[in-house]
Amino acid sequence: MNAKVEQASGTNAADIAKLALAAVILVGGIAGFYYFSGAAQVLRVLGLLVAVVAAAFVGSQTGPGRTLRFFLRESSIELRKVVWPTREETIRTTGVIVVVVIIISLILGLIDLILKVVVMDWLLKL
Repeated sequence: MNAKVEQASGTNAADIAKLALAAVILVGGIAGFYYFSGAAQVLRVLGLLVAVVAAAFVGSQTGPGRTLRFFLRESSIELRKVVWPTREETIRTTGVIVVVVIIISLILGLIDLILKVVVMDWLLKL
């Protein structure tokens, strides 16, 4: 884990303007996708992808965008440290969970049946 102290930073006017520009680019790309419905599907999707990439680039230049990029970079580093279970461990663990769920459901069903008999047959017949 990275031991850097994060500074609380507010979003300034330039960041807000950049985020608004990114939103306009994204909405423009979506609007263009539907406006040019007569054009080839490949061109429409390509235009939409260009707009999404451009909006992501503009958004990544803001304070929140830099924070997100830092978080994603640190997350990928942490994911490389994870020791994933083997297939056999996963199957064994899943089997144990299934057995425990069945046992607990039978116990809860039995408790429900006992309470039903007690309430319906004994208490309500008085």
